Amino acid sequence: MSILRLESVVKTYGNFTAVDHVSFEIPKGVIFGMLGPNGAGKTSLIRIITTITRADNGKIWLDGEPLNNRHPEQIGYMPEERGLYKKMKVGEQLTYLARLKGLSAAETKQELRYWFERLDIKDWWDKKIDELSKGMQQKVQFIATVLHKPKLLILDEPFSGLDPINSNLIKDEIRELNRKGISIIFSTHRMEQVEEMCEHIVLINKGKNVLEGQVKDVKQRFKENLFKIEYTGDLPAGLDATDAANVDFDIKSKNDHTLTVQVNDGSDSNEILRYLIRQGVHIRSFNEILPSINEIFIRQVGLSNQ
Repeated sequence: MSILRLESVVKTYGNFTAVDHVSFEIPKGVIFGMLGPNGAGKTSLIRIITTITRADNGKIWLDGEPLNNRHPEQIGYMPEERGLYKKMKVGEQLTYLARLKGLSAAETKQELRYWFERLDIKDWWDKKIDELSKGMQQKVQFIATVLHKPKLLILDEPFSGLDPINSNLIKDEIRELNRKGISIIFSTHRMEQVEEMCEHIVLINKGKNVLEGQVKDVKQRFKENLFKIEYTGDLPAGLDATDAANVDFDIKSKNDHTLTVQVNDGSDSNEILRYLIRQGVHIRSFNEILPSINEIFIRQVGLSNQ
């Protein structure tokens, strides 16, 4: 069952097509990465999902129902450009936003007490937003996004402005919310964060969906049969010759008792390993090198721009 499904969604502004027949599905209970360069159409898609704007064409379902005006109550959205009232006090602002989300006075008090203690900001209640650093404001914005316990949480560059300690704190909270069953869309162009946080991804470029799938499957799809071998001792003479190990391969690098090889299609990488062992080389490790999401991102964006 999916928490969100998009089918051929289109959004235009005059002659410009911001979203061009995008389709993808987000399974329930996952952290889902929505990737793309600046101007790719990610924000336009988020605005449609949150009902801030409407699609010109296409269909969207949230938790099995066609998207409608009641669904924003089930969504938590933290935009990249934060939306806090600078002159309001933190406690007043979060109370106001909680009531807007439909929480009762008692529920608001309970949730705010929990989050103020959880994020260690108990002494911020009477501080004005413009008295806080960008990172401190980020914590307040995060609380405003999650306190009504949404089914779907949309985070647009959630770690912008946070130092490493507070970034890890928010990451832990995101994972904990996910463990409690909340589905999360994580929109970013920071690929290292995608590797760390996301199970599924979709890559948007020029308004189009150019790649989609589980992170592990995507990395397998783009692998190049590269293997890293760490060893002790000396390599046998003539290893560069293809028939030495009875396998078709190319040596990509060789230094400090580390060998990187690319095995060509139709060959068995294990034959290199067996050959080296027969030659008396002590193998410390033998690992396949999979491409990073950043490498795949650069390659696919480049292809779609051609």
